[in-house]
Amino acid sequence: MKRPIKLTVNGDVYELLVEPNEILVDVIRDKLDLTGTKKGCGTGDCGGCTVIIDGKSMNSCLMLAMEADGKGILTIEGLAKNGELHPIQKAFINEGAIQCGYCTPGMVLSAKALLDENPHPTEEEVKFGIAGNLCRCTGYVKIIKAIQAASKSM
Repeated sequence: MKRPIKLTVNGDVYELLVEPNEILVDVIRDKLDLTGTKKGCGTGDCGGCTVIIDGKSMNSCLMLAMEADGKGILTIEGLAKNGELHPIQKAFINEGAIQCGYCTPGMVLSAKALLDENPHPTEEEVKFGIAGNLCRCTGYVKIIKAIQAASKSM
């Protein structure tokens, strides 16, 4: 039986009916049509579905939509403001930290959560901060460099 929930996603409030077993990534992608959040492994191992919930990066494939009731959620679509890319997004572009792009939304949001908590992380802290995100294309060197560059520009 569907139940009502209220989510604030990228500053917009949504009132939805969800099944008790419906996961957050499916609600974000299928009901809100925010497809920047990627559905990868479904087991919390790849980080493609990373969103920021009340300031913390989370794997949306591991959270029931009902558990997010009343929470504030930031997806990659909500990061740019007034058509201007966020400094982290700019740094990823400038440093060539994007190849196929599948991991990029989760990687960028993990970086944002890290930099919000620790504005000037060391290389080791950056590696730890993105540890839950897998990238098969870049080898992480440019991603780490981009996050460090973003930390200097924010």
